[in-house]
Amino acid sequence: MNENNACPRASRRVIRTLVPALLILGWFAVFGFGGMSFGSIDDVATDERSSFLPASAESTQVQNEIAKFTGSDAIPAIVVAERSEGLSDADQQDLETFAEAAAEVTPGAETSPVIPSEDGKAAELIVSIPSDVEIADVVEKLQRNADRTLPGMEVWVSGPAGFTADLQAAFGGIDGILLVVALAVVFVILVVVYRSLLLPILVLLSSMTALCAAVLINVALAREGIVTLNGQVQGILFILVIGAATDYSLLFIARCRESLRDSTSASTAAWTAVRGVFEPILASGGTVIAGLLCLLLSDLGSNSALGPVAAVGIACAMLTTLTFLPAMLAVVGRAAFWPRSPKFASSHPDLTGPNARGLWPQVGRFVSAAPRRVVTGVAVVLLAGCAGLAFLDADGVPQSEFVLGDSQARDGQQVIDRHFTAGSGNPAYVLAPSDERQQVAEAIASTPGVDSLSLVAQDAPSGSTAIDDQGAVVADGRSGQPPAEPTEIDGKIMFSLTLSAPADSLEAEGTIEDLRGNLSSTQALVGGSTAVDLDTNNTSSRDRAVIIPIVLVVITVMLALLLRSLLAPLLLLATTVLSFGTALGVGALIFRLIGQPRSDPSVPLYAFVFLVALGIDYNIFLMTRVREEALTHGTREGTLRGLSVTGGVITSAGIVLAATFAALLVIPIQFLLQLAIIVALGVLLDALIVRTLLVPALNIWIGDRIWWPSQLAAPAKH
Repeated sequence: MNENNACPRASRRVIRTLVPALLILGWFAVFGFGGMSFGSIDDVATDERSSFLPASAESTQVQNEIAKFTGSDAIPAIVVAERSEGLSDADQQDLETFAEAAAEVTPGAETSPVIPSEDGKAAELIVSIPSDVEIADVVEKLQRNADRTLPGMEVWVSGPAGFTADLQAAFGGIDGILLVVALAVVFVILVVVYRSLLLPILVLLSSMTALCAAVLINVALAREGIVTLNGQVQGILFILVIGAATDYSLLFIARCRESLRDSTSASTAAWTAVRGVFEPILASGGTVIAGLLCLLLSDLGSNSALGPVAAVGIACAMLTTLTFLPAMLAVVGRAAFWPRSPKFASSHPDLTGPNARGLWPQVGRFVSAAPRRVVTGVAVVLLAGCAGLAFLDADGVPQSEFVLGDSQARDGQQVIDRHFTAGSGNPAYVLAPSDERQQVAEAIASTPGVDSLSLVAQDAPSGSTAIDDQGAVVADGRSGQPPAEPTEIDGKIMFSLTLSAPADSLEAEGTIEDLRGNLSSTQALVGGSTAVDLDTNNTSSRDRAVIIPIVLVVITVMLALLLRSLLAPLLLLATTVLSFGTALGVGALIFRLIGQPRSDPSVPLYAFVFLVALGIDYNIFLMTRVREEALTHGTREGTLRGLSVTGGVITSAGIVLAATFAALLVIPIQFLLQLAIIVALGVLLDALIVRTLLVPALNIWIGDRIWWPSQLAAPAKH
């Protein structure tokens, strides 16, 4: 008999040892392979803005034809040189020599003639860089050559290639400094929370393993063309996975600490804790994934790209928290918590009684004493913050403002604006049927903001041939050569337009809108980089109007299934949306204070998806525990017990997530700066105010009716 009992016990011991060991080894393998995949991200990533527009966009249709008409898909770099006292004859000769050498910086590059300004103080030339080379490297070579061969002149490399190089340099720190800063901040917070060194290391190891798994999967999917990666998506993925995985780990460890008071076995406590947090983590992660996948409904590729990529990251965060971290704690045991290891105890501390000690029992007593006043007071404060929405300007920003701090391309554009037509070197294009040539030319010429127009001609040395306002080819008196005939392909011709305003400015976008209006009676299509920016902003605004309501519906349905209620999900979602409005309003005020009043249209959309999906997490953590306690103790007592038990862990989770998003501030990209500010504010509001005061007060005020229409009632009183 004893021998029979001994065998099962021995088998259980083997299983308790073998399963964690296999899980740990398996995840270490994922960590290794995933770590190697970090170096492959650049091979599958793209930051070309036009590639994210839908095929139906007008600028996309034109973009697909430009290379056919021009014979090249090159990206122009505008090299502009300036001498305040005026360019000398020697300067002109140096510029001609530089132009000849500039064509040799990379195979396939071509240069235009040197174009002097009318005031004689500046000159520019356009270097066409093949799109299949590293733009940033070519721009850097051009700048070095200019500094060496153009003495006494100030030289800048601007235009589309210059701004692309600035973006690539800004995103260059994503897989280096961003990760280091985020991990360092999280580690410090975890050390403060746990007063331990080993436990934070285990949490960060689990979070980094989740990130490695996410990178491994997403790189493989990107190679197959299933998902799209760019610098923006990459940065958000890193922060989202580290933040979410750490949050889930905090919830699990809090439950594991409780289980260690009830069990002498670390392995039993770890897997008991997994059962306790499985539902809230699954619900939380599922809610975030559902919200992110709503981005697939976006017509803008840069938005829809984030959805599946980030969803993979959240799934990996859930998996490591529910398997890898428990396995490590099952092996390490109570030593992980040293020097504050939880002791085995037959009794539990009083959580809600008048003698209960600690911050969270005190908060519970404060809320329960006057729940209506708490609800009213918090709502008034949050609504006051929403007033800042009046200052939100999310209609788009010029490309020159994307990169924060020093920008050679932006400085160069300012020089171009002083001495040349601002849009020179970066034309807009109009694709039109050849039989509408005169009508289209007249419409273009009558549009304010168009400085000059020509027709694309591959046989012309400059790549275009001059025309008059009726579309007739005119001779170029400077060359003395007969004018080249315009290029015609499949019965279509292409106009090249120089705009008066800088191509990346909102003023230029206004010119494109006016131009499209004047051409509405024709079959002409308007494209070019300015049109790409305009279509991107318009598509982002459309996405915002469509996706936000869908996210609300999806998350409401998921909460209803989780809480077995209709009223509670609606109230929880209302509180989260209110805190989002507050964060967005306060963020808009901050943007003006720091000199960044304009926002990209996708900033509110991204902030909404993250804050509603992530902010609702804290309500899920709280309300699933409240419902569990309410089944035994009733809604009022269950709310107080749930708040006391989850208060510390949710507060820590909120601070961690806010800090990880704040790490985006180290990347000098305006979009990421604004997103970091809004999300960090919103997460702190949700974790520290909404979940701490507003939701518990609503629970206590409404009572058992909060669970309507389910029949969750308080236990009978004796």
